[in-house]
Amino acid sequence: MDGTLDRRLGLLGSAAIGAGAMIGAGLFVVFAPAVDAAGDGVLVALAVAAVIAGCNAHSSARLAALHPVAGGTYVYGRERLGPFWGHLAGWGFIVGKISSCAVMALAVGSYAWPQHHRIVALAVVVLVAAVNLRGIEKSAIASIAIVTVVLLVMTVVLVVLLASPGAHAPAGASSRGGVLEAAGLLFFAFAGYARLATLGEEVRDPARTIPRAILVSVVVVMAVYLAVGIALVHVLGTERLAASSRPFVTAVEAAGAEALVPVVIGVAALAAAGALLSLVLGVSRTVLAMARDGHLPAGLAVVDPRRRVPQHAEIAVVVVVGALVLVGDVATSVAFSSFCVLVYYAITNASALTLPSTPMPRAVASLGLLGCVVLAASLPATTVLSGLAVLLVGVASYGVRRATA
Repeated sequence: MDGTLDRRLGLLGSAAIGAGAMIGAGLFVVFAPAVDAAGDGVLVALAVAAVIAGCNAHSSARLAALHPVAGGTYVYGRERLGPFWGHLAGWGFIVGKISSCAVMALAVGSYAWPQHHRIVALAVVVLVAAVNLRGIEKSAIASIAIVTVVLLVMTVVLVVLLASPGAHAPAGASSRGGVLEAAGLLFFAFAGYARLATLGEEVRDPARTIPRAILVSVVVVMAVYLAVGIALVHVLGTERLAASSRPFVTAVEAAGAEALVPVVIGVAALAAAGALLSLVLGVSRTVLAMARDGHLPAGLAVVDPRRRVPQHAEIAVVVVVGALVLVGDVATSVAFSSFCVLVYYAITNASALTLPSTPMPRAVASLGLLGCVVLAASLPATTVLSGLAVLLVGVASYGVRRATA
């Protein structure tokens, strides 16, 4: 059976998938743990994360234009650095992003129905699987709709928050000092453009479309995050923000706009579901690419002949995500996902350094590589150790494959 995918995505659909992943991840999940780490330094941490994300996006765009096939840095590492590095990148991406999928599903449940958040999370995972299995065009249309609604509603909410005097918020604590740790956590929110690289085989004119889509999505999301960070700190202060599991709900209540609470809950759930939609797309395409090359079971490389989607990979991913939402928690999963994805982007930047280029692109890739390593090492020690343990399992699986090949 033909295992290739069709090029059906244009600029708008591609950018919407990337922006949808980032907006859902960052707006409603990651600010509270980041503030808990950095206190008043959270905006500095946001700037650090944004700079590293920009470097990674630049390297991803250059590599995606040269290697426009499904798999992202799994392919780039394999082609530019060797099979081992490609395998490690793919392993890190799959493990880290499956953790991200669980975070997004749990975020939907936490906002929509906190008392039964795991049941809601499971239902959303099933719904996302149903949408994605209908084809990439249906997923893109859903992403465009979700991003449009979320941005419109959040614009109104941000105006309300910024117009509030902020008198309800206690003074924040600036002595925590975990700016690099917070930047590592906030990086979780910027990793959505990886979806564009992993979908490279389904984008029309990828050498032109993917770099432009990455630029559009990253610029839009950076602007949104900055406004959100300022607004939440303004209304809540860092102490209340760090303690809130639903910071936007707490913020609109503190601003005296209780009527907006149901709207915020609905939009938060919608945004997280949109992020989950695009996350599953990206992970399943990397699973497909690795299965084609024998790094994962060959059955995962099957592509539906009518809808042109990797149906076995999609189903496998959502089954694992469904299992994780039954046992996981948001804060730990965010940190673990950030560690694995920072390793993934370190390999991205190392791959970009092998491209012929002028000094500026090489400097950007070098800064991205160094930044990824520093931020990964700055995460909590338990996260670093568990992340290294999982990566070692990936190394062992590569060794077993080589020995039995």
